[in-house]
Amino acid sequence: MESNVDLSFLLHALMPSWNSVPLLTGFFTYLAIAGSILPGKIVPGVALPDATRLHYRCNGLLSLLLLVALLGIGANMGFVSPTAISDRGLELLSTTFLFSFLVTLVLYFSGCESQSKGSSLKPHISGNLIHDWWFGIQLNPQFMGIDLKFFFVRAGMMGWLLINLSILMKSIQDGTLSQSMILYQLFCALYILDYFVHEEYMTSTWDIIAERLGFMLVFGDLVWIPFTFSIQGWWLLKNNVELTTAAMVANCFVFLIGYMVFRGANKQKHVFKKNPKAPIWGKPPKVVGGKLLASGYWGVARHCNYLGDLLLALSFSLPCGISSPIPYFYPVYLLILLIWRERRDETRCAEKYKEIWTEYRKLVPWRILPYVY
Repeated sequence: MESNVDLSFLLHALMPSWNSVPLLTGFFTYLAIAGSILPGKIVPGVALPDATRLHYRCNGLLSLLLLVALLGIGANMGFVSPTAISDRGLELLSTTFLFSFLVTLVLYFSGCESQSKGSSLKPHISGNLIHDWWFGIQLNPQFMGIDLKFFFVRAGMMGWLLINLSILMKSIQDGTLSQSMILYQLFCALYILDYFVHEEYMTSTWDIIAERLGFMLVFGDLVWIPFTFSIQGWWLLKNNVELTTAAMVANCFVFLIGYMVFRGANKQKHVFKKNPKAPIWGKPPKVVGGKLLASGYWGVARHCNYLGDLLLALSFSLPCGISSPIPYFYPVYLLILLIWRERRDETRCAEKYKEIWTEYRKLVPWRILPYVY
C-alpha cells in the first residue's frame, strides 16, 4: 500500500505544471535581456568552414552574480521564496523537459525551411527525422539575434547553481544543514563560478564549434546538467552524513587535483588555438603536423581534460559518503559518457587528421589516464 502511495506521489510530482512556467519564463527572459545588454568581453569564435566567425558576448559571470543578487533581495523582501525551486523540483524537471522537446521540434522545422548557405545556418538534412531531430540540423541557429547554443549551455550552468542554492536554503530552513552539504555546495559553486570566469574558453569547445543544435544538446543543457548534476544535493536533503576530518581533507584534495587538470588542460588548448607558438609549461609547444598540441597536459594523455572532469565529478559525490550508490550517478554516468565521447573523438580525428593523428597517437599513447587507459 505504501509503495502505491509513493508511486502516486511521484507521478503527481512529475506532472508538468503551469506553476513552473512563470519560473522558466522569467529565467529565460532575464538571461536573454542580461546577455544582450550587460557589458562583457566580445570573443570571436573559431573560424567556420566558410571562413566566417561568430562573436560571443561573454558576460555570463556578471549576469549570474546580478541574478543571484536580485533573487536574494527579492527573497529578503518577500517577493520570491528561496525554496521555490526545491519545493517543486520534479515538477520543474518535467516542465523543462517538455520545453526542450517543443523547442527542438521548432528548431527541426525551422531548420528544414532554411535556405541559408552559410556554415552557421545551412541545414544538414539526412532524411531520417529522428536522427535530424536528435542531432540537429543547423550549427548555430539564432532567435532574435541570440545564439541559442551558447544561450542554452549558459542557462544550464546557471540553473544548476540556482537549484543548489535553493536546496541549500531548504536545508537551512529544515535545520538539516551539514558539513557534507556545505562541502558539496562549495565545490559546485566554485566549479560553476570558474566556468563563467573562463566562459570564453567555451567558444572553442567541440559542442560549440562542431555539434549541431538538436534535442541531444538542448536536453543536455537544460535538463541533464541542472537536474542530474544536483542529485547529490537532493540526496543530502534527506540523508545525514558525518564525515571525518581525514575524509574532508581527501575530498578537497580530489577537487583541487581535478580542477588543476581540467582547467589547465582546457586553458592550454584554448591558448594554443589562439596562438600556436605560446609557451606551454614554460617551453615552446611540441606540435604534431603543425596542428596537434603534444605538450603540457596534451602530451600526457590525448583527452586529459576528461580526467580532470571525472575527478571533479567524483569530488561532488564524495561528501555523500559511501552508504548509497545514488549520489554517484553523476560520476558513473560521466565516466560512461566520456569514454563514449573519447571513442567518437578518436574516430573523427583519425578521419580529419589521417597520418598526423597516427603520429600523435604514437607520441601520446594514453587516452585519458596514463598507464591505465
